[in-house]
Amino acid sequence: MKLTFNLLLFSVLFSGTQLFGQDIDPATLLWYDQPAAIWEDALPVGNGRIGAMVFGKQDEEDIQFNEETYWSGGPYSTVVKGGYKKLPEIQELLFNDEPIKAHKLFGRALMGYPVEQQKYQSLANLRLTFKKEDVKNYKRSLDLKTGIATVTYTSNGVNYKREIFASAIDQTIAIKITADKPNSISLDAELRGVRNSAHSNYATDYFRMDGVGTDQLKLTGKSADYMGVEGRLRYEAQIKAHHDGGEMSRDDAILTIKNANSVTLYFVAATNFKNYKDVTADQHKRVQDMLAHVAKKSYSTIKEDALKDYKKYFDRVTLTLPTTETSFLPTNERMTEIQTKPDPQLATLCYNFGRYLLISSSRPGTQPANLQGIWNNSMNPSWDSKYTTNINTEMNYWPVETANLSELSEPLTTMIKELTDQGSEVAKEHYGAKGWVLHQNTDIWRVAAPMDGPTWGTFTVGGAWLTTHMWEHYLFTQDEDYLKDIYPTMKGAVEFFMDFLVEYPETGWLVTNPSNSPENPPKGKGYEYFYDEVTGNYYFTTIVAGATMDMQILKDLFSYYNTATEVLGVDKEFSKKVADARKLFPPNQVGKDGMLQEWTKDYAQKEDKHRHFSHLYGLYPGNVISLNKTPEFIEPVKKVLEQRGDGGTGFSRGWKMALWARLKDGDRANDIFKGYIKEQCYISLFAKCFKPLQVDGSFGVTAGITEMLIQSNEGYIELLPALPSEWADGTFNGVMARGAFEFDFSWKNNKINTVSILSKAGTTCKIKMPSNVKIMSNGKSVRFKKRANQIIEFNTDKGQTYTFENL
Repeated sequence: MKLTFNLLLFSVLFSGTQLFGQDIDPATLLWYDQPAAIWEDALPVGNGRIGAMVFGKQDEEDIQFNEETYWSGGPYSTVVKGGYKKLPEIQELLFNDEPIKAHKLFGRALMGYPVEQQKYQSLANLRLTFKKEDVKNYKRSLDLKTGIATVTYTSNGVNYKREIFASAIDQTIAIKITADKPNSISLDAELRGVRNSAHSNYATDYFRMDGVGTDQLKLTGKSADYMGVEGRLRYEAQIKAHHDGGEMSRDDAILTIKNANSVTLYFVAATNFKNYKDVTADQHKRVQDMLAHVAKKSYSTIKEDALKDYKKYFDRVTLTLPTTETSFLPTNERMTEIQTKPDPQLATLCYNFGRYLLISSSRPGTQPANLQGIWNNSMNPSWDSKYTTNINTEMNYWPVETANLSELSEPLTTMIKELTDQGSEVAKEHYGAKGWVLHQNTDIWRVAAPMDGPTWGTFTVGGAWLTTHMWEHYLFTQDEDYLKDIYPTMKGAVEFFMDFLVEYPETGWLVTNPSNSPENPPKGKGYEYFYDEVTGNYYFTTIVAGATMDMQILKDLFSYYNTATEVLGVDKEFSKKVADARKLFPPNQVGKDGMLQEWTKDYAQKEDKHRHFSHLYGLYPGNVISLNKTPEFIEPVKKVLEQRGDGGTGFSRGWKMALWARLKDGDRANDIFKGYIKEQCYISLFAKCFKPLQVDGSFGVTAGITEMLIQSNEGYIELLPALPSEWADGTFNGVMARGAFEFDFSWKNNKINTVSILSKAGTTCKIKMPSNVKIMSNGKSVRFKKRANQIIEFNTDKGQTYTFENL
């Protein structure tokens, strides 16, 4: 009652406050009363291919641009011919408890060369210089409902406004500057390249800044050579300017506009990248074609088309949680206040921000979202801003299916298929195996060999893990044509492990060897800190035989493959061999400390607060451990989570939210969310990994929030499985569940209030519901069967909607 009164009072006090003439929506609006002080706090826009970070400065605005295919190097291979000849010796050393010798031999014989991969690069910076004047009423925002970043302020009695958005339809980033008094806008514009400052002795890039006529700026250049790989990418970027009133001129590479009523700038960019093997495109023609296309349309039409295209994705899902008086504060203040005052709608804002990032960085036909999505301001970004496949790339796509953005997984599917190219060579030359394999990283050139050294490179299940995402796409869509298309890729991943798995001594278990549990070193015999005389460096080794995570991923992969063969009616004989092999995998084990073992042997841990908890893959996102199917492992799993704690990097906390949600503890997941907001989240809502910006944590939080509200991994659907006490009321519309079911549901006082299901594929629906429920469709009652544990089951017709009564 007190909360209701306070909200009513606050709404009266706040009713006159608006932003840009509209009421603030705390579920979809990021807003601030100061410009971004650092790049990480700038606001992102993107169309899947090109992206920008907007600082919102008044006198010297910086807008930093990326183009997704601008990487160092060019097509290359890291396959080691004949490496498989040393594999039996490495395996024997590990079985004989000599991991350091195995580590060194793997580094000499099986490590890909060059040891590092290529780097995602920053493309350009636009500097807009305005007359320096006193500013009042400053606001900047990003509206997730529209994808438009906006800056407003008042100076000398003039109200100024900038809006920036990315158009996928017109392949441009548009910048519109307006004022409410004529002839008030004057600026200098300069499109700058980015110097390579940290490529060691390997960098040899260049760029050139030019003007084109009186209304355009042009930037051209090439990618850096790196690690002996020639930089073969050429790029071009242009700014096309339009002004209403006033005058425009150009002096060399600076465009000057004086006394205009409004100014519109269009940014376009392209490289000569066609695909991971071909860089023969004409980047200049691509840019000219884009500019010609944009020239045919007005700004209002470009904006209208971009908005329509964006909203066809974003409007599919809406989440509403309780709003409190702090929900209307600037985003950075909300992030502080939530530590002591409830603001459930901040979780909604983060949920929507994750969806926004997916729409902005992963469109059909583009590259997948990398470690930073498409936003990167460095020529030497942290971890090269690559595709790290021992958790990060996978986490980027955890929310794609549930968030009803299934098409946006296409770039990931395409990358997985492309990885089978070098992946099959690595399987043959490094391991003497059929099929294909990927380790813990790849780049735009789709290299697949182990990299970074044996401490990281012995992770052989990166491709297997990615392949499970293909199966998840099938589960959520029930698209058999898609399953037929990806089946060879899925089978190739299984074929590799059918050849690679070896028998663990004295047990008969089939295990991966070599293996590691990312990125955590064991503590025990042979795992001392050691010196490698060849590299001249000291290392901890992580190399083992049969890490728990490996075997959990393969349990899922082999199971999914067996089901796929049944659905498609193919490869029955090989499928039986796969099923028989799966029976020989080591079981999950509990160590002497009562925790789920991270390795086949009961090693202690060097880092008991490690950010990864790879052996919990089986609980989430995997399907090996669950409350219902394996209750004996729930306490050992909880002990792991308690030992690791609720801290860690952004991606670590997003993962922990989902894990605790699978354990049906919503309040614990919510506490972790608040810790994430406090310690591992920039005010832009981008996640941190320690300090560097990464998008994986932002996506992980979106997935974690979903798991708190709906789960469908156990073979049935459950609503509100891990509802935090602060989220007592809410609605969730458009969210997807496995079986191709789209849900609209609401709850009050922690109990389900309304449920509506759209069946997109006509599959059988199994859902946890009260036994006295009534199901209606087209005005008729629908019969259902009662199963154990309050599960009901009923048949559905494709395209029909089913509503529930007597809840």
